[in-house]
Amino acid sequence: MRGMDKLHIGADQADRWRKGLRKRRHRSWWLRPRHLFALVMVPMAVGVTLYPAALDKVAALVPAGLLGEGSGNCNIKGNISIDTGERIYHVPGQEHYSETKISPQYGERWFCSEAEARAAGWRNARR
Repeated sequence: MRGMDKLHIGADQADRWRKGLRKRRHRSWWLRPRHLFALVMVPMAVGVTLYPAALDKVAALVPAGLLGEGSGNCNIKGNISIDTGERIYHVPGQEHYSETKISPQYGERWFCSEAEARAAGWRNARR
């Protein structure tokens, strides 16, 4: 009888080991966040260190309207009304400027001047 108990314990251990193996197989080491930093940021840092002019070239590829308020003096918010689909731009100091959020994925964008916004077909906010 004692031999049978040991055999059963061994089977349970093997079963637990198999289940653990299945879990280990699904987790790839390179998908873990602590490794992503090293896999992405280290090569970027080396590239910028070796070729500092490359950073300016990459920045030139990003459209000015996508960079947000921190991009120079482009602080005019081009918003699309949910109800009417109207394209409205908000200038700093207007009533709803601070609560207006820009979502580029919906076609909203930033403008550097009111003339640029009007030329793109946007109208000024009434308040």
